[in-house]
Amino acid sequence: MKRTEILNTTESILEKAGFQLSRRCTSRPSCFDFAAQKNEKLAFMKVYANIGNVFAKDASELQTISECFSATPLIIGEKTRRKPLEDDTVYSRYNIYAINSKTLEDMVLHGMHPLVEAGHGGYYIKLDGNLIRKRRQELGLSVGKMAEMMGISRRTLYGYERGMAKALVSATYKLEWVLGVPVVQFIDVFQPTPPSTGFFAKAKRIIVKHRFLQTVLRKFAQLDFRVAHTYRAPFDFIAQCSEKNLKIIGGVADKKERNVDQRTEEIISVGKVINAQPVFITDGKKIPNNNISLIHHEDLVKMRFPEEFIAQL
Repeated sequence: MKRTEILNTTESILEKAGFQLSRRCTSRPSCFDFAAQKNEKLAFMKVYANIGNVFAKDASELQTISECFSATPLIIGEKTRRKPLEDDTVYSRYNIYAINSKTLEDMVLHGMHPLVEAGHGGYYIKLDGNLIRKRRQELGLSVGKMAEMMGISRRTLYGYERGMAKALVSATYKLEWVLGVPVVQFIDVFQPTPPSTGFFAKAKRIIVKHRFLQTVLRKFAQLDFRVAHTYRAPFDFIAQCSEKNLKIIGGVADKKERNVDQRTEEIISVGKVINAQPVFITDGKKIPNNNISLIHHEDLVKMRFPEEFIAQL
């Protein structure tokens, strides 16, 4: 399947499952294609025909943006190098989960979560360590005896029981045969990424080649906003005011930018899905859209308190 086909399929599956989707982010290169939200599930989705083509820098930015909004970064693809992605199997690229569209469909439409995780050396299963230990004790088996029955070391069995080790699929079958109960834990692909304060920084420590953007970031820092520069997203920065429980995704537009109308629509759309306030800071560039807060750079420079900026939203 071509990337466009996979992207269409992914959006269709999520829409059928009741997810709210943002517009596709195509105004400029972006580390995610769209945002998706349903109840407590919030994800930034990126589609590849071949997940072997994921770049480290894109994955890193996708991860950090997701951290900022306690969202899930998720990659959808159909191949890894020359092999197709297996159904009901979770892969990983730079610590981001990657699955095929069939696995996504099984999860969001049928409640069938994947059980297998692909890794170096084979396919692995996450085990319920507490259940393994409880059932072993119920059967009157010592760690040594059960390890002997399994043909594994005591250390490996301790790892299973303490949740410190995953098991190969073949070992899992044998473990369940010995215990007589299922001990597999499904993989929650939509587990949100915990928020990180490390993504935010004082603007004076952020290296930005765009001088206009650099002055904007410094001003937000002076107004006691935590601010972060984004490199591959439709928005140029994320700003957070913890006291007001406010998160902002902002664009910076100068008179030279030609694609600002499309980018504005994308920022507004993403903002609705992730519950962030969209804003544009301009140096005089006209943006004919009433659904986004538009603040002239000269007015921003005059502000002394965060409340002055918030009043303009």
